[in-house]
Amino acid sequence: MGTTTDAGVQPAGAQPGGSTGLPDASQLRRLRRELEHAWVSWGETDAGRGVARRRPRASRPKPGGAALRAEVVESWARSGASLDRACGEAPVTDADAARSRWAESQLRRPVGAVADELRRITEDAGFVAAVTDETGTILWTCGGAHMRRAAERMNFAPGGRWDEQAMGTNALSLALLRGQAATVFSAEHYLSALHGWVCYCAPIHHPDGRVLGVLDLSTTWDRSHPLALSTVRLLAAGIEERLREDAAPEGVRVGPRARQAHGEGGVAPASDALRLTVLGEGPRLERGPQEIPLRPRQLEILTLLALEPEGFTPERLHDALYGERPVSPSTFKAEVSHLRRALGGGIATRRYALTRPLVCDAALVAAALERGDAGAAVAAYAGPLLPRSEAPGLVEWREHLHVALREAVLASPDPGLALAFGHHARYDIALHRHALALLAPDDTRRGVVSARLRTALA
Repeated sequence: MGTTTDAGVQPAGAQPGGSTGLPDASQLRRLRRELEHAWVSWGETDAGRGVARRRPRASRPKPGGAALRAEVVESWARSGASLDRACGEAPVTDADAARSRWAESQLRRPVGAVADELRRITEDAGFVAAVTDETGTILWTCGGAHMRRAAERMNFAPGGRWDEQAMGTNALSLALLRGQAATVFSAEHYLSALHGWVCYCAPIHHPDGRVLGVLDLSTTWDRSHPLALSTVRLLAAGIEERLREDAAPEGVRVGPRARQAHGEGGVAPASDALRLTVLGEGPRLERGPQEIPLRPRQLEILTLLALEPEGFTPERLHDALYGERPVSPSTFKAEVSHLRRALGGGIATRRYALTRPLVCDAALVAAALERGDAGAAVAAYAGPLLPRSEAPGLVEWREHLHVALREAVLASPDPGLALAFGHHARYDIALHRHALALLAPDDTRRGVVSARLRTALA
């Protein structure tokens, strides 16, 4: 363990000036073997075998080196310098002090605007949510009583410290360190006490780019959900939008995602506003009656910027486009530069974000879903988002839009929505049965739905 200084616990091997000495090559190999062993051991448990049975092959965690992400291995190496893996709970600062800091935090109002949605998600899906400050100290939590009690046993509660030095590899610490969303599943956690959990986190950025804290959704591994990461990203984006409202000069209107990305509900877009169509076939960018030719990669970049108007760090946008593909930073920057030239500017440089009005059909769907308007969302949905794209960030958005829209349609008593959305979900048996259940016996539209159901069942 490290020694205690005025600044707190200093890891063993820390160098003067505050930088931490990393393990040498032999220590790194040893730590990697420990991580691989943790995966193998977990995979041999009832829990691990349960996940192997429940998850599709493409997403099933694989014991051994093939599934080990570089950021997890590097975090394990750093964690080994200061932590005992038998640690079972987070160190705690004064909980009353944490609550006082929350009362005066600039995050309190923006988080309060999405708090009801967070409570609904945590209580319905069996999660616990938390918001931290920039040091990784939890300031606020919510969730069902059972999950909160389980989390509080590890001091996942106001005052608990969850940075990497305090609790090793976890999604919250990775999100703080890397400035982008992160997931850590079961035995990827450095501490054995956390192997029963999965965590989804997204950083919350100030309008000037600083990371103010992290939004976390955590649950037990058996409740993991493929859309949880997209959900936490969207909620963090909503918090950031309200931070921009707070930071805007008096008299300047800065609205939510729908206003900023599409001119909806705020200042109307200028007559030369760009229109981006990326749902269904035939993606294109238009200014008035004129189409602006773009390469597929440029369309992908522009779509991501339209869907997430809070912007991207260069590293996060690179990951959203290429994932683990070995694409050089120079190639990536050239693609952004070509897009900026095609638009005649309009993309900020330090943090990639749009700086001019743009109407995007996919963002219209996302905005309608956020405000609970299923009818508008279905009307704007013309098919899957860039169906030929394999960019990881767009694959997540494609799945999120389709699943969120489907859930909204299934929750609606309007058969017209199920009919309209059924055009894009021809093999969705549950959706067609839902439509038939809502249609009157003498409704002539039953024939269309019955035909779709027969095709889906064939």
